[in-house]
Amino acid sequence: MAKTVLITGSTSGIGLATAKAFAAQGYNIAFNGLEPNGAEIAAEVAAEYKVDYIYSPANMLHSDQIIGFVQATLDKFGKIEVLINNAGIQFVSPVEDFPEDKWNDIISINLTAAFIATKAVWPSMKANKFGRIINVASAHGLIASPYKSAYVAAKHGVVGFTKVMAMEGGAFGITCNAVCPGYVFTPIVEKQIGAQMEVNKMTREEVIEKVFLKEHAVKEFIPVETIASTILYLCDSPASATITGIAMPLDAGWTAH
Repeated sequence: MAKTVLITGSTSGIGLATAKAFAAQGYNIAFNGLEPNGAEIAAEVAAEYKVDYIYSPANMLHSDQIIGFVQATLDKFGKIEVLINNAGIQFVSPVEDFPEDKWNDIISINLTAAFIATKAVWPSMKANKFGRIINVASAHGLIASPYKSAYVAAKHGVVGFTKVMAMEGGAFGITCNAVCPGYVFTPIVEKQIGAQMEVNKMTREEVIEKVFLKEHAVKEFIPVETIASTILYLCDSPASATITGIAMPLDAGWTAH
């Protein structure tokens, strides 16, 4: 019987690449995203890899929608073996100009949504004595950059939450780990480029070189496939069964400084 993975924010970027990696291993996929063509993206991936799936446009700002998404997945597949809290948003601004509503949304989507989804799947995972939870944090869960107060605060919170869940889950066969990517070229980064151009008064090329890749030892954006394959290893490989509570940098050497 196929295992099931629920991935928030899985119709683009890291989430979509991760969905494809799990689909290639025969997992049922619970897709989520707010893109207008999200349902079509989910259907195409499922058809390509010949797996069963469910799609939800649940908004990660709303707890009831997150809980409903989890319950719909349990109703369809019976179990959720893997939860990947991936959905995230970003906003760049000096703190004195940082809008309070942007702060609240970033904390809600990047941190609180991971808590709500984890809480919703936890009873089922405990009952089944098995679970794999991955929180997609960021290098900004380990270090900081200017103008990203809400995002850095949220991602540091994600890393701390991961450690607590590892401690609570160990006795029940549940592992919880965070992955901490450096700059991956995704829609969220594409939006940041424009914001950084405005804040720093730079050209696009200058922002990529002097802001995004400045601290990478390897001067490249990190492929989404690198993140996806690492997540798959932490969830699906027997060799990872005792790996829990870590915040794994996937950052091209950024945090080695």
